[in-house]
Amino acid sequence: MSTEESNLFEPPDWLAREDEALAPYAMRTRLSRGRRHPEDPHPFRTLYQRDRDRVVHSTAFRRLMYKTQVLVSQTNDHHRTRLTHTLEVAQISRTVARQLGLNEDLTEAIALAHDLGHPPFGHAGEAALDECMKEHGGFEHNRHGLRIVEVLEYRYVQFPGLNLTWEVLEAAALHSKRRDTPEVREFSGVGQPLLEAQVVDAADSLAYDTHDIDDALSVGLISFADLDEAAFWREALARVRAEHPGIGPLQLQPATVRALIDWQVRDLLEHTRQRLRQEKVSSVADVRRTREPVVGPGPDVQALKAELEDFLRRRVYRHHRVQRMASKGSHFVRELFHRFCAAPQLLPARYAVRAFQDGMLQRTVCDYLAGMTDRYAQDEFLRLFQPYTDV
Repeated sequence: MSTEESNLFEPPDWLAREDEALAPYAMRTRLSRGRRHPEDPHPFRTLYQRDRDRVVHSTAFRRLMYKTQVLVSQTNDHHRTRLTHTLEVAQISRTVARQLGLNEDLTEAIALAHDLGHPPFGHAGEAALDECMKEHGGFEHNRHGLRIVEVLEYRYVQFPGLNLTWEVLEAAALHSKRRDTPEVREFSGVGQPLLEAQVVDAADSLAYDTHDIDDALSVGLISFADLDEAAFWREALARVRAEHPGIGPLQLQPATVRALIDWQVRDLLEHTRQRLRQEKVSSVADVRRTREPVVGPGPDVQALKAELEDFLRRRVYRHHRVQRMASKGSHFVRELFHRFCAAPQLLPARYAVRAFQDGMLQRTVCDYLAGMTDRYAQDEFLRLFQPYTDV
C-alpha cells in the first residue's frame, strides 16, 4: 500500500481541526473538564462526538419515540413526539452553531440529550410526578435527565450512566429552573452557559412553538382563521402567498411553518452576532461573564413570539381535547405511583431491588414511571387496575 493510500486510514487530528475552524468563543474539546469517570481517548472520535453517539444509543433516547410532545400518541401517526422534536432541535441547532463558528459536535450532543428526562404525557405527566414527589425532592425533567445519564442508564460495565462530559451535563443542569437542588448546584457558579448550550435553548423554544402550531392545525384543534389572532403567523402567511401566488392548500401550511422557522433562525443569527460584537465576546471566559445569554432573537421577533405563545396557551394547550388527554395522563401517573409505593413487589425485578432499600422507595417508583412511554404507562395501568388484562 502506498503512503497516500495508508494516510486515508489514519485518524484525523480533530483537535487541530477545531483550532482552525472554530470561532474564538467556541468550546474546544481540549478545554473540556472531561468525564466523571476517566476514560482513554478514542482513536478517531472526540469527547463530544462520543457523547452524541452515547445519547443516540441510549434506551432513554429510543423511548422518546413514544413520549408525548403535546398530543398523546393515539391522536394520529403524523404529529410530533419527543423524538421527532429532539431531532428537529438538533438540526436547527447545528445550522446555527455552524453559522456562528461553534462546536457542532457539542451542540448536537446537548440537543439530542435535552429532552431525555421527560416522563410520559408531557407537562401533565411531569406535574403529576412532581406532585407525587413533593415530600421526596420533587420531579423536574432537566434534573431527571441528569439522573438518567449519570445513574439510570446501564449500558457500560466500567461506570453507571453514560459518563458524558462535564459540558453536556452542565447544559442540562443550567437549563433547570431548580438551581438550589444538589444535582444542579454542582454545576452552578460558572456564569452564563456555553454558547453551544444557549443555541440549543433558543432552537428548542423556536421549534416547540412553531411545530405545536403545525400539529394543532393538522389535528383540527385550530384553523387558519383562528391564527388570524397571531401577527407572527399572519405575516409569515402573507410572505408565503406573496412569494408563491396561487399556492395550493396542501403546501400552504408546511410552507408557512418553514417560513416561520427561517424567519426566526435568520433573526436569531443576526441579533446574536450583534450581541457578540457589543459584548466584545472573544473567548469562552467572555461568554461566562456576560450579564445575560447572548444567543436569542431580536426585540421585534421576541414580541411576536410572545404573542404566538400566548395564543398557544389560550387556544391549544387549554383546548378541551388537550385538557382531557392531560387529565387522563395525570390520572394514570398518580394512580400508578400510589399503587407501586403501596406494593413495591409489583415493580419489575430491577426496580424492586432498589425500592426495598432504605429511603429509595418513592424515588425508584418515580424513576420507573418517568422512563415509561405513553403507551407503556397506559398498558401498565390496565394491567394493574383492570382485572382481566394480561399481566
